[in-house]
Amino acid sequence: QVQLVESGGGLVQAGGSLRLSCAASGRTLRTYTLGWFRQAPGKEREFVAAISWSGGDTYFADSVKGRFTISRDNAKNTWNLQMNRLKPEDTAVYYCAADMMITITAIAASWHYWGQGTQVTVSS
Repeated sequence: QVQLVESGGGLVQAGGSLRLSCAASGRTLRTYTLGWFRQAPGKEREFVAAISWSGGDTYFADSVKGRFTISRDNAKNTWNLQMNRLKPEDTAVYYCAADMMITITAIAASWHYWGQGTQVTVSS
């Protein structure tokens, strides 16, 4: 049984930075595509970023491009989301996700494994 656990959320002022981490257990995710989604109150869960199994390809939502980076450490079965120049509109619960997909999709329903989420609040 694969379990994903996020950490690193919190409260930060606009313009600040946070680093989210996701740790997987139960199976090595070395060959999985890994990603991050977020969900703000009253909104649907939306794609934030993803990284291919090799780490060679990364994808970002337009809203975070240039501010967020994603990385993975296959030896530790973890991946991170570095969030810089945060804005109040980045406030949401952030979820890490994993799937064996070959073609990366931003559709949340296509991702198989999910964490429980971590709150990120950006104050203005």
